[in-house]
Amino acid sequence: MKDLFNVKGKIAVVTGGGRGIGYMIARGFVESGVKVYISSRKAANLEAAAKELSKEGGQCVAIPADLSRESGAKKLGDAIKEREEKIHILVNNAGATWGAPFEEFSDDAWERVLNINVKGPFFVTQALMPLLKKAATPEDPARIINIGSVAGFTTGGVAFSYGPSKAAVHHMTKNWACQFAKDWITVNAIAPGAFPSKMMAFITDNDEARKAIEARIPLNRIGSPDDAAGLAIFLSSRAGAYLTGTVIPLDGGSLIRSGE
Repeated sequence: MKDLFNVKGKIAVVTGGGRGIGYMIARGFVESGVKVYISSRKAANLEAAAKELSKEGGQCVAIPADLSRESGAKKLGDAIKEREEKIHILVNNAGATWGAPFEEFSDDAWERVLNINVKGPFFVTQALMPLLKKAATPEDPARIINIGSVAGFTTGGVAFSYGPSKAAVHHMTKNWACQFAKDWITVNAIAPGAFPSKMMAFITDNDEARKAIEARIPLNRIGSPDDAAGLAIFLSSRAGAYLTGTVIPLDGGSLIRSGE
């Protein structure tokens, strides 16, 4: 039982790992003895994050890439293949949102969000699949963790392309779980609710807005870095080896309250 949640010695790739939930997950992995590659478009921010995560003797490597493009996903895949023979964990976290009134919602608002949120995970996974297969065994499958959102379940709001993009991620997760099980690769999704991040800063950095959000969450708080890291570590460890095709809300109960 003492090794049930042990992930030490594994190799992980976390997209969008320079900030927000991606950074929280990357930090949890590094502190648990995982060698982590993080990737996103902004090189300076990414390098700073990797340096910070490696400060206590952990291993975190930054590989900048524009993951909204197939060419960027291939660039990331090629860079990882130059450094590693296999990877055990892929976290598809890189994402974007866009808010505007219905009458002003543009083609760019759809293109940007669907490219990074839906096509990005597909092409990154495609590029890294050979390395995941090399790491996979029946006893210890390779793991793909897609980051969805409670917005993939709910309705309302003005981020018209974001919710559908995350619903697509949830569906893609289940589809992949069926396809990749034969290769001993599990595929699950985490659907976060409110967490401190740049995407949620307009709420979490405003005391009044934050309190209003927390009042609608049964556990009466937004998520913490340990909440995100803990679930990712569970899904990547022996404890989560028999779980595939699930979409797990990480939301303090907000979805059950929305159904009241």
